Amino acid sequence: MSSNPVIRGAAVATSIAAAVAVTITVQQTAVGPLHNDPSPSVPASAVSSKINPGEKRVVGGDGEELRLLVWGSNRSRIISPDSSDAMQIRTPSVASFLQDVALRDLAVHATHAVCVDGRGDVYQWGDGFFDQKSSSDDRKPVLTLQGKNITRVQVTESRIFALSASGKVYVISSEAAQQKPNLGAVTPSSASWWGTGWFWGGETGVQHFEIEPAHQLAWREKIISIAAGRDHLLALTSSGRTFVHPFSKDANTHGQLGFRKFDIPDPSCTTSASRLHVELTPRAVADPYAKNTRYARESPSGSPAAAALLPVSENLMNLDDRNLKFSDRLFEVPALRGVHVIQIAAGSRSSFVRTDTGRVLGWGANDFGQIGLGGNVTLDTITVPTEVVLWRSTPSGTRTRCIDMNVGGDLAFFTVERVDGTAIGTIEILSCGNGQYGGLGNALFSNAQSVPVRTKAVSGLLEFSEKTNNLQPIEPHALSVSPDGHVLLALDTHGRAGSGGGGRDLFAWGTNYDYQVGNGKRASIAVPTTLEPGEGDRLMLGKRQAKVVRDPQGRVWRRGVQVEQVAVAGYGNSLIYWRIA
Repeated sequence: MSSNPVIRGAAVATSIAAAVAVTITVQQTAVGPLHNDPSPSVPASAVSSKINPGEKRVVGGDGEELRLLVWGSNRSRIISPDSSDAMQIRTPSVASFLQDVALRDLAVHATHAVCVDGRGDVYQWGDGFFDQKSSSDDRKPVLTLQGKNITRVQVTESRIFALSASGKVYVISSEAAQQKPNLGAVTPSSASWWGTGWFWGGETGVQHFEIEPAHQLAWREKIISIAAGRDHLLALTSSGRTFVHPFSKDANTHGQLGFRKFDIPDPSCTTSASRLHVELTPRAVADPYAKNTRYARESPSGSPAAAALLPVSENLMNLDDRNLKFSDRLFEVPALRGVHVIQIAAGSRSSFVRTDTGRVLGWGANDFGQIGLGGNVTLDTITVPTEVVLWRSTPSGTRTRCIDMNVGGDLAFFTVERVDGTAIGTIEILSCGNGQYGGLGNALFSNAQSVPVRTKAVSGLLEFSEKTNNLQPIEPHALSVSPDGHVLLALDTHGRAGSGGGGRDLFAWGTNYDYQVGNGKRASIAVPTTLEPGEGDRLMLGKRQAKVVRDPQGRVWRRGVQVEQVAVAGYGNSLIYWRIA
């Protein structure tokens, strides 16, 4: 050993440093990896009592039971009714309710939710539905509308709209305190064999009202689809006609109705035949210069000009639009008469239709560019249906046709098929609107996008098909857009997968402040990303035959039913439920 004290001291110091480094490494390895994510809002024990910790990392189609998968915020106790409303679930987890339940439809709002079971009965739950002051801990889904053979539901803040198999549209309140027992006469529920009202001889549940077209439909014509915005409802008939139902004074703030004048029941008269003619004028039309000055400009009261500038006609001022009987009719959009529509979609303040020729028309709010009319159109209000150009920046010989559209909040998505006649066609997803939190999926955070842009990672995908012996485009199977700005997309990777196929790949992106994307983090994502709940696993949506299907009350409905998983983007949360195929 060297006798030099300096060298000997350096050697000792080096040995000590190495020992300390090894000690730190061993300690860090023992406690596991470190993360920069914030700690959960509630202790893990509060979650494990409601969510099975052993089943947190799951792949959608595993097991024989039908289980509801949820993640995100439990605000208003929607994704876990018997847990704390402060709970947040970071990754897809098995819920404690709706076990072995397959539904016809499910819709989620910010404070309440609604679903339709296999019999066509409607169930509601959530803190917005139950009395906020109630001390009851039993907040699981409650049967409300029964015996109407409902196939589809749409949810708004104050109302639930339900479409029956026979084409009738019903409305009920979204609050249990406002619902009264149904005291109507005994009537059959529907002509479909799915119905049970004809068998039991009557119908029960809460009080409801039917929304009828202002003019009688043609022979065998019925309503086949509905779509609800924040204050208006779109309806599509089997003949391709488009109707709109205004159920609030704010139903036409941005021209989303497509018309101004309509009639409602006169509340001052007891006879149902008496009607009140009213007018809702878009704000941009009533006051075109409202955003050009900081000072309020008042017209002389009582003058004809003052009445013309009112966004709400004077005879509507003192009426309560919270009453379910405020408006009771559907009105056809005048500009769409003679246009054969095959699909409708509604944003919060906008409306869209897709024609049988693959063209898209939109109208309503355009303050974020959500109508998709391009950068040359700077109007924030579009009062008449206007065509959305979906073939910008494409070669002249390429034909573009819209095959699907999905709208939520201030975001709009259009699935288009492009064919140039010489090569294999491609399927692309175009998006426009408010992408402040990455909801556009184009790798950018933009709060206004008026030109439909290509959503990355899920557009233009191809796979080899043994049936056709060439490459075929991968089409989106279903897309759900939340008004909070996050999106869930299921690709149709199951159809060509064969007997050993796993299912449909699920992609998620957009707003992620409440873990609603499901990747365990809170940073918003601007590019579609697959969910990987386990090492080497991808979350995929399954389709199979269920041994037994129950209703939300636990009663057996039917056995050997074909079911498939469907993803729903809610307000700050996400759900995957089993739907009757």
